[in-house]
Amino acid sequence: VQLQASGGGLVEPGGSLRLSCTASGFRLNDYAIGWFRQAPEKEREGLSCIKGNSGSAHYGESVRDRFTTFRDIAKNTVYLEMNNLKPEDTAVYYCAVRQVFGTPTQYCAMTEVVQQSDFGSWGQGTQVTVSS
Repeated sequence: VQLQASGGGLVEPGGSLRLSCTASGFRLNDYAIGWFRQAPEKEREGLSCIKGNSGSAHYGESVRDRFTTFRDIAKNTVYLEMNNLKPEDTAVYYCAVRQVFGTPTQYCAMTEVVQQSDFGSWGQGTQVTVSS
C-alpha cells in the first residue's frame, strides 16, 4: 500500500490548485483516503476523507466551503481541488489511508472527524505556498 502526493506549488491568494494522490498496491474502491496538511510549527490538520465504497466525502470545517476531494478510479488517483486559496493554506499536504486498529478500511469516521491517528501509509507530502 503506497501513496504519492503531487501537484503542489506557488499560487497567489485567491487562486486555485489541484493536488493528486496516486495509489499503488490497492484499489481506491477498497480504502478510504484522507487529505491532511501541516504548516510550520503547527499540528497536522485533517482536511477530508473520501470513502472507498461510495466515493462520498466529508471535510474539515476550515476548508469545507473551498476544497473538494474526488477520485478517478481508472487512474487510481484521489484529487484535492483547492479554491480561493489564502496565505494560511500554506503547508505541506499529505494523503493517507484510513485504518481501524491498523487495518485499512473503506470507511471514514462516522463522526466525520478527520484525525491523523486514524490513518496510515502516509505518502510523501507536497508543498503548497500561497503568496503574492
